[in-house]
Amino acid sequence: MSYLIAIDNGSQSTKVSIVDEVGRVHASAQRPLRPYEHPKPGQVVHPDDDVWDSIAEACTEAMQRFTGAPGEIAGVGLCTIRFCRAVMDPGGRLTEPLLSWMDERLAQPQQPAGTRRLVSASSGYVTLRLTGERRDTAGNYEGMWPIDHETWRWPDSSPSYADTGMRREQLFDLVDPGALLGNVTGEASRATGLPAGLPVFATSNDKAVEALGSGLGDELLVSLGTYIAAMTTGDRHTVDPEGRFWSNFGSVPGKYLYESNGIRRGMWTVSWYRQLVGSDLGELEAGAASVEPGCGGLMTVLDWLAPGDHPYRRGALLGFDGTQGRYHVYRSILEGIALTMSRHSALMGDALGREFPELIVSGGGSRSDLMMQIFADVFDRPVRRTRMSDAAGLGAAICAAVGSGVHPDWDSAVKAMVTTADVFTPSAAAPVYAKLAQDHARITDHTDPLFASLNQQDITAR
Repeated sequence: MSYLIAIDNGSQSTKVSIVDEVGRVHASAQRPLRPYEHPKPGQVVHPDDDVWDSIAEACTEAMQRFTGAPGEIAGVGLCTIRFCRAVMDPGGRLTEPLLSWMDERLAQPQQPAGTRRLVSASSGYVTLRLTGERRDTAGNYEGMWPIDHETWRWPDSSPSYADTGMRREQLFDLVDPGALLGNVTGEASRATGLPAGLPVFATSNDKAVEALGSGLGDELLVSLGTYIAAMTTGDRHTVDPEGRFWSNFGSVPGKYLYESNGIRRGMWTVSWYRQLVGSDLGELEAGAASVEPGCGGLMTVLDWLAPGDHPYRRGALLGFDGTQGRYHVYRSILEGIALTMSRHSALMGDALGREFPELIVSGGGSRSDLMMQIFADVFDRPVRRTRMSDAAGLGAAICAAVGSGVHPDWDSAVKAMVTTADVFTPSAAAPVYAKLAQDHARITDHTDPLFASLNQQDITAR
């Protein structure tokens, strides 16, 4: 029996799982990340060395819980949050807090940080801490980086270096998903409990790794994470002039992930509401399941963190008439997620000329039977979820399985390790949601002028 260690560092927590060659979990641990810090408006950073600390602690606990033989562990798959940026000294220590994907500075050129400073994605920083190697996965360099999207490598010379404010000597060497990043050092072993010398393998960005761990092919996948997006796969990097989807690196070399527009702070909203009302999740789920579809006219706009193309937007709950309670609000949030993603998915499908007869739902929200049924009804098609809800963790394990030779290729690894757990089919509520979808799509036509005016008043007041 061979085992793989999957490190899944997300926006809200780090999860570490030890799985076998058929995807069964034998030990796991999770550490929440500390709340983000906001040094200035628009700046969002991880406090201190929080990402590394959470990885070290979760690895230590998972290894303590593992009852198998450490010598049977074939490798580690490392997956971290995409779009983050680390600035380090030559020894690999952070010189400033790690920038979150929500930090507006990530859309701007890197500011001069000294001639000897290193710059990488969060995955590169963690790789350096684990292995001592200045190597990183090419699949985690989307956004303001001077990467060539066709070759998955840094170009020899390009205006993109000047455009991004980076120099080649500051950047780590890039490898493909499944390639060796390095081996766990003695220092990292003492910090994490991982066996010294254990090989660490590259994955990709967290959404692409999640897609791999969901077994995504030509179907449609909705990822229910802090950032919610719909995805499918393709063979080339492409740009949609109308902005209905964008291309990201995939988790298999040479493959790309097509992503719809999404919901920022998507499942964060669910967690926020649960904490706000102080209710147990099981109670909210049971209560909301008894509420009629449409929640008595209550609708939710999920722009608590505004999209980049409409920076003035805010979240809203519309339609109170005194008959709704906390279960109505909770169900309305779930319905708002499904209705919004159905709309984004349809736009992406139109742009690609594709139809998606089946839907996969992944992420923590997929554990909710109520959420799964709402998605089946709103999308009006079968919806399946996999056995392992941490699809990004499973995807990281698949990358390690291919890299270490536990499985000979990507198709074999996915076939062996990804298992469907449940399928939800549309119910009698599907026609109700078809009508609601038309009204939900028009909400921002009415709220945008209000929020734009409020935003302008706020700017003037400053």
